[in-house]
Amino acid sequence: MVNERDIEKRDDRVQDDRVPLISQDETRKENNFMVYLSTFVAVCGSFSFGTGVGYSSPTEASIKKDLNLTIAQYSLFGSILTFGAMIGAVASGPMSDFFGRKGALRISSAFCIGGWLAIYLAQGPVPLDAGRLATGYGMGVFSYVVPVFIAEIAPRQLRGLLTAANQLLIATGTSVSFVIGTLLHWRTMALIGLIPCAVLLVGLFFIPESPRWLAKIGNQVEFDLALQKLRGKDVNVSEAADEIKEYIETLEELPKARLIDLFQRRYLRSVIIGVGLMIFQQFGGINGICFYATSIFASAGFSADIGNIIYAILQVVVTTLNALFIDKAGRKPLLLVSATGMALGCLLAAASFYIKTYQIALAAAPALAVTGILLYIVGYSLGMGAVPWVIMSEIFSIDVKRTAGGLVTLVNWAGAWAVSYTFNFLFTWSCYGTFLLYAAVNVACILFVIKLVPETKRQTLEQIQAGITH
Repeated sequence: MVNERDIEKRDDRVQDDRVPLISQDETRKENNFMVYLSTFVAVCGSFSFGTGVGYSSPTEASIKKDLNLTIAQYSLFGSILTFGAMIGAVASGPMSDFFGRKGALRISSAFCIGGWLAIYLAQGPVPLDAGRLATGYGMGVFSYVVPVFIAEIAPRQLRGLLTAANQLLIATGTSVSFVIGTLLHWRTMALIGLIPCAVLLVGLFFIPESPRWLAKIGNQVEFDLALQKLRGKDVNVSEAADEIKEYIETLEELPKARLIDLFQRRYLRSVIIGVGLMIFQQFGGINGICFYATSIFASAGFSADIGNIIYAILQVVVTTLNALFIDKAGRKPLLLVSATGMALGCLLAAASFYIKTYQIALAAAPALAVTGILLYIVGYSLGMGAVPWVIMSEIFSIDVKRTAGGLVTLVNWAGAWAVSYTFNFLFTWSCYGTFLLYAAVNVACILFVIKLVPETKRQTLEQIQAGITH
């Protein structure tokens, strides 16, 4: 049995599941062009992910009209993306281990392309749902493989910035869908959804495979070529290569964790924190509000097109700020500010629909609704969007990280499906009641973060995990 403390000491230059440091002499001579190019190609998958998430909001009215869909049928269409993503997320780990990171990206791109074509050609609900399910599967794979691939190819000094590009491009893709959805027909938007997938497929021919995966499968020749290509042809990569191989050997010595192992006492608090944050992230209402923002604005009497454009701009700007300041502000403060903003946003939206329902000060309803929704998305983008994933990557020890990560990802997508499917039914039941429910969940999230979530800023992984288990 290998002691995790020994792993940390041996591997403090590598820092857990990351590519190791190289010498200062090598750093000065490094050419990171291929790292940037590889990251650009990979985050085309993140952008595709975002376009799928944002597609159902601006297109709702036109799809329902053109295909004569009921509320239940459109709710299924909107939410089945997350069901497909749930399947893709479960399959993504074994797929990326068997086919490689590039192979998994190719497969997921193929699913997305097939899905968008099915949506474009759909003449009824069945092909429409099948296409949405296929794109969801591809996006579920992207949600795991893209950040893993970036983390494995990036030098340490660039890893934080480049990994943050994943979340930023998801938000950008969502925002682009919101904006162009106000201008284009839903079938044209489906064709546009093909573009990032096509760029990804072509780009994969020009970038190397993850050196770490190549080392894991024992492909020495391709490993050397890939590492050299990423670091620059004139860089001596022998030290980096030795560290990667040593780290892979260490991982192979560890026992393979099973799902039931996560419920041992030493892992239980980490599991509660990881799963709890994902439950609050989803059941706080994000996918219901994001998927159906257009109908929310319209129901409140505000211009859906203007609301979508403002929503899109705010999401990108605030997500960018989050990426820049997450290491300075700390995880816990961002989560608390985020959940507070989401709760207040829900309360404002609830107030808007309440006064509209009971014919009280009707002129104020649209302003309250748009202020509430925009405050909500600002709050979400400040912390609850990205920080739970960062904390999840930090709190699990190396021997259970893959199993625990799979469980947390599954919970996240299951919650996303439940919220996106039930939103229209809840909204029909009670517009203001729906937002009051989401507000209550976000208040509970604040209490959860205060009580259980640790601050992990500027701590080593060993310190974080020791603090959680004691």
